[in-house]
Amino acid sequence: MGRVQGKVAFITGAGRGQGRSHAVRLAEEGADIIAVDICHDVDSLPYHLASPDDLKETARLIEALDRRVVAVQADVRERAQLVEAIDRGIAEFGKLDIVVANAGVIGQKSEQPLHAWADVFDTNGLGIINAVHAALPHLQAGASIIATGSTAAFMNTLPMQQVGTDSGGIAYMVAKRMVSSFMHDLARELAPRQIRANVVHPTNVNTDMMRVEPMFRSFRPDLEHPTLEDALPAYHVQQAMPIPWVEPVDISNAVLYLASDEARYVTGVQLRVDAGGYLKWYDYHA
Repeated sequence: MGRVQGKVAFITGAGRGQGRSHAVRLAEEGADIIAVDICHDVDSLPYHLASPDDLKETARLIEALDRRVVAVQADVRERAQLVEAIDRGIAEFGKLDIVVANAGVIGQKSEQPLHAWADVFDTNGLGIINAVHAALPHLQAGASIIATGSTAAFMNTLPMQQVGTDSGGIAYMVAKRMVSSFMHDLARELAPRQIRANVVHPTNVNTDMMRVEPMFRSFRPDLEHPTLEDALPAYHVQQAMPIPWVEPVDISNAVLYLASDEARYVTGVQLRVDAGGYLKWYDYHA
């Protein structure tokens, strides 16, 4: 206990899923939390996002651990909203030590393909950059920035795609690759200031986004209306280990490590929590 005691963490996408898990895990280890989420749906995406009640539940879980929380509805595509959220948090807590740029949406085939491209890329790519850049002026030596990537950043999926048919899915991959490169170069820039920057790359994670029909169809395109039971065996294709997904806490434990002083000399790392998924795509290379 107490691995991030007394620290303040800013977490995007904290309404549910991985973001909520990160917020609770860091709070369990002593951090106070600035939690943000969009809390409404996006028209081009064929599934529901977190709600205001979801964000309230995240705040309740944090407070139940006797930690403080500032919960703000904000869209990561709008940097000014993140600046305002951080300002509110710092007014309450006095500082900022940890940034978890986590908010993301899963790219899916959409009836509005170009809108889906923009919304997916802006959330998963620009949203990460907005969160980081909104926080940078407040970070001091010892601070830690953690971005959520994806094993999709390492996959060559283009041979499996029909060009122009899945703009949201391709935008997701492109955004995650950009985040990986951005964080690598940011780590190099921040290292002399003793501020660390790393990426955690999850494989499939057992969250609400893995339990929606558009995701089922991605893995079972042979069925018109696949169910979770239909898709679950296909989810195994992403991992070398014989599992369909990892749990949110598996990613949160990696985030906690990178946020803590245990990782005080760890920076510029692309940390895969993927049950060996990378091993299915690449041979060893230095």
